[in-house]
Amino acid sequence: MPSNSSSITSTMRIRRQLAPGRPIYIVSDLHLGDGTRSDSFQGKDEELIKFIQHVRAENAHLVIAGDAIDFDQAWFMSRVLKAHAKLFGELSNLADTHGVTYIWGNHDVDISLFKDLLRFDVCSSVQIGDEVMIIHGYEHDPFIGPDLEQAGVTTRVHHMFERVFRTWIRLPLQHFYNLPTRCIFWVFHKISLFHDLARRAGLESMYKRWKAYELYWVHSQLGDPQGIFDEARASLKDSAHRLLITGHSHLPGIVEVHPGRWYANTGSWTFGSSQYARWDGAKLTVHDWRKKKTYGEELYRPLMDKRWRHLDMQGWWRENYLGWLRFRVAEQGVVPYIKPPVAPTMADSK
Repeated sequence: MPSNSSSITSTMRIRRQLAPGRPIYIVSDLHLGDGTRSDSFQGKDEELIKFIQHVRAENAHLVIAGDAIDFDQAWFMSRVLKAHAKLFGELSNLADTHGVTYIWGNHDVDISLFKDLLRFDVCSSVQIGDEVMIIHGYEHDPFIGPDLEQAGVTTRVHHMFERVFRTWIRLPLQHFYNLPTRCIFWVFHKISLFHDLARRAGLESMYKRWKAYELYWVHSQLGDPQGIFDEARASLKDSAHRLLITGHSHLPGIVEVHPGRWYANTGSWTFGSSQYARWDGAKLTVHDWRKKKTYGEELYRPLMDKRWRHLDMQGWWRENYLGWLRFRVAEQGVVPYIKPPVAPTMADSK
C-alpha cells in the first residue's frame, strides 16, 4: 500500500478560504475501492459522474471532505485507478475547469494522488466566509482522532478480515445482519461481563480502556456512529463559526445544536447511499442524489435528547437479545424506545 506520511503532516494545518456567494457542493466518504465485492462504494460510478456533471452545469465548486479512496480495502492504488478510471477522469476535468478542494481524512494515507494526479487543492479544513467551517470529522472521534496511526492498523485488519471471509463487519447490526457481525456483538457482551472483575483486580487502566471502547461500539449502534456528535456539538458552543460541516460518521443531516449554531453531516457514498450537502451562499441543505431525499434533524434528534446515553452493552443486550444469536433490532425490524434514566427523588431515598 502506498504511503506519503510527510505530505499528510504538511497539510494537517492548512486552511482554505472560499467565498460564500458561489454555490458549493460538499461530499465525503466516497470510499472508492478496487471494484470487487468488498468495495463499499458498490459501483455507483455513473451516478457520481452525473452528480459531478450537475456541479459543473451549475458552475459550482466541489469540496470533498475526506476519505474519497479506501486505501485499506484496495491495497494497491493501481487497482483503484483501474476500477474507477472514468470517474477519476471526470473529477480531474472538474478540478481543471471549476476547481476541487480536498480535505484530508483518516483513510487518506497517501494524498499524492489527489495533489499530483487529480490536481485537487488539498488542505485540512475549508472556511466559507466567516461563519462556515468544513472538516473531515475524525478530529472529534474519541478513538481515531488521538491516534491515527493505531486506528489505521485496526482498519487494515478489519478490511483484511472482510476481504478474506467475503463478509461485512459493520454497524448498525440490523443493516449487516450476518453471522460474523452477530458473533462480534456476542463477544463484546461476554467481554463486558469481565469489566468489573478487572476493576476489582486493580486493573483500572484496562477497565477504562475496554469500557470506553464498549460504549463507543454500543452508542454507534444506537445512532451516533464514530461517537463524534457530542464533541462536535461542544466545539460549536463558543466557536466563531455558526455552522460546522463534517463527514466521517456517514450520518446525514443538519441540526441546531445551540441557539443560532448548526452542525451538519454530509453522509457518505457507501453501500446504498449517495449523499451530499449544498451551500447556496446563505443556507445549507443535505440530500441523497439517487433517492431524491432531503435530510433535516431527524437522525440527530435522539442524539440531542440523549435518551440512551446511559445504556452500556449490558443494557442494550437486555433490550435486544432474543437468544441463539438473534437480535430484536433485526428480527422484529424495530428499535425499542429507550426511556432516559429517571433521577432519584427524595421519596426514593426514604
